[in-house]
Amino acid sequence: EVSSGLGLQNVKATNARVEAIEGNYDFIVSRAVAQMETFVRWVQGRVSKKNQHELVNGILYLKGGDLSEELQAFPKATLYPLSDFYSEEFYHTKSVVHLPMVAPTRAKK
Repeated sequence: EVSSGLGLQNVKATNARVEAIEGNYDFIVSRAVAQMETFVRWVQGRVSKKNQHELVNGILYLKGGDLSEELQAFPKATLYPLSDFYSEEFYHTKSVVHLPMVAPTRAKK
């Protein structure tokens, strides 16, 4: 519903266990279902090596709480605090984590 409401045609939403999904994707988007280290292991090899976007292919992961210890093993991770976009208290401790999973290359236009 969301993708069609936004007019997006290049989106595939799947509600399944990550271990059951096959193929390669530019981005793997999920809410936090496990520690980052576990999730990275689950999706390893499922991120497309061909970058087509300004944002490098990888994981976009909704996480809450203090992530400093959990993300120490991932120095390339970038946090996007949702409180930068939403004022409701619920979002004050939530962030989207972007973890690049391939070497950055310039997208061809």
